[in-house]
Amino acid sequence: MRLRGAEILIKELLFAGVTDIFGYPGGSVLDIYDELYQNRDKIRHVTTAHEQGATHAADGYARVTGKTGVVLATSGPGACNLVTGIATAYLDSVPLVAITGNVATKLIGRDSFQEVNIVGITMPITKHNYIVERVEDLQRTIREAFVIAGSGRPGPVLIDIPKDVQQAYCEYDADVEFDFSKITKSAVYSIENACKLIKEAKRPYIYAGGGTVISDASAELLSFARLIGAPVATSLMGLTAIPRMHEMALGMAGMHGRYAASRALAECDLLITVGARFSDRATGKKETFVKNCKVLQFDIDRAEVNKNIHADDFVIGDIKKILSDLCAALPKLNNKKWLDYVSELKKGSENVLGTSGKPLTPKNIIQTTGDFLGADAVVATDVGQHQMWTAQYYKFERPRSFVTSGGLGTMGYGLGAAIGACVGTGKRAILFTSDGSFHMNMNELATAVSYNLPVTVVLLDNNALGMVRQWQTMFYDKRYSETTLSRSTDYVRLAEAFGAKGFNAETPEQLKAALTEVKNTDGPVLIRCAVDEDENVFPMIPPNGTIKDIIIR
Repeated sequence: MRLRGAEILIKELLFAGVTDIFGYPGGSVLDIYDELYQNRDKIRHVTTAHEQGATHAADGYARVTGKTGVVLATSGPGACNLVTGIATAYLDSVPLVAITGNVATKLIGRDSFQEVNIVGITMPITKHNYIVERVEDLQRTIREAFVIAGSGRPGPVLIDIPKDVQQAYCEYDADVEFDFSKITKSAVYSIENACKLIKEAKRPYIYAGGGTVISDASAELLSFARLIGAPVATSLMGLTAIPRMHEMALGMAGMHGRYAASRALAECDLLITVGARFSDRATGKKETFVKNCKVLQFDIDRAEVNKNIHADDFVIGDIKKILSDLCAALPKLNNKKWLDYVSELKKGSENVLGTSGKPLTPKNIIQTTGDFLGADAVVATDVGQHQMWTAQYYKFERPRSFVTSGGLGTMGYGLGAAIGACVGTGKRAILFTSDGSFHMNMNELATAVSYNLPVTVVLLDNNALGMVRQWQTMFYDKRYSETTLSRSTDYVRLAEAFGAKGFNAETPEQLKAALTEVKNTDGPVLIRCAVDEDENVFPMIPPNGTIKDIIIR
């Protein structure tokens, strides 16, 4: 049958299993939106307040569901507004398909109204991208884009579709099959050397990253840890790979990680890295990071091996399969002495996270919120001190229950991501944010209200750009250049103006009262919590530092 390009696009989205899409209409995508209207019973479209928010929503949706998120935007400024969200997804390996319209092919390169070379702009921050110049190429391009986005190390793919291609007709066969075996070809690996290193180790240590969560390998990770007698620390992106309170769990490692996680890492004789990329925030001073141990690295991306830290051996492949194969190949190993030592580290006073002793602290805000709302909720954050406090204090128990911008560190990510998480799970999403980050994305509160989504915004208001201010306190002799915000925003009235409920909390009692109201509310709620501007994130290993430099409190 003969179909227009816009019809082919929607049929292929349905073929890919897409049920939800985030976006914002415009002139160059009117034909696509007309088809979405005619298929509104099959695909739910969420119209956000800004295209960046739509990209973050598609990102959050993908992280909690494991599906590929989809975002749609018009040409020119609409396409450009996707860039930060695409980069966020790229650095955190999130499967995303971004679809943009463009001016007609004969107008490209002529500085036409709302024309921009979005393919050129996004080339460094996508796994792959396309401009479809012939309608006959559209079907294969869409199918290939979804394969690329979701296979191997996931990531964003962009498809730019000029307006005349959307309107052009060609023959369409829904049952046609394409060969994508070159894209999906699995790595062939051997675990023999890995088994040898693990058997020889007396103090093995597992560092699990976001790749463990992406591979849905949490059960295999726990089985592997028990089998070889190794404690498990995580990166920020890997936090939900293991339940927070599990006996094998050390919590987060790195610059703001737990003392026990950093100390045990410094004393291990084998560091087993599972789906993590050794970012600078995780390693500190690279010259001494693994000076006293061997490194065994498991990753799906060969480019990550030896990029930042030298690996003595590595296995390239899907994390879930690697861990499963290792569990089948290894005997039960007895490292009780090492595990007992690590257990004592966890009980030590250095591992107790300190607070200022003020009535309302980040610790009791986050833990109280979790106690009231955390049973089935997904947690999102923006970026800054509140992000680290959430990583330290929230008791994550389930994989894919935490969405945050780890690689790019995108302030303004959180509310869009919380909306996407809410749409993807159908459950409550809790956003921990701050006054600095919230001002970058508060327009998306309109989206949460429009769709009556159960998004709870917990805003830690310290009237400052807290993390930057903390660095100015510690490393710049308290020269607070442009980090005291002096905002006069009334967040409660702002929430109410958007159509949400708003509460102020300056004491633990007021916080509990507000959270009680949240439990009885179906739609979005904002709780503004007053936090002291001198409340800092500890422990902290200074940039390019080591465990010897750690600041406990």
